[in-house]
Amino acid sequence: MKIAVSLPDELYARADEVAARLGLSRSQVYARALEQFLEDQGEDPVTAALDELVASQEPGAGAAAGRALIDAGAWEW
Repeated sequence: MKIAVSLPDELYARADEVAARLGLSRSQVYARALEQFLEDQGEDPVTAALDELVASQEPGAGAAAGRALIDAGAWEW
């Protein structure tokens, strides 16, 4: 995919120098940098908390809770 981004001149020049030194294209340098940045961000804390909550429940507990709501008339379709 092609995109256009604006960079400060100094950052562009540094990335260009690194690309030349490593024998990479600018696109490869930017893609690697972005990939590293995204990896460094780690998992979304809300998703991690929800995953932990789901993992702590017994298998089928969610379905059982949903069925109980439906059977009690507390849920309308």
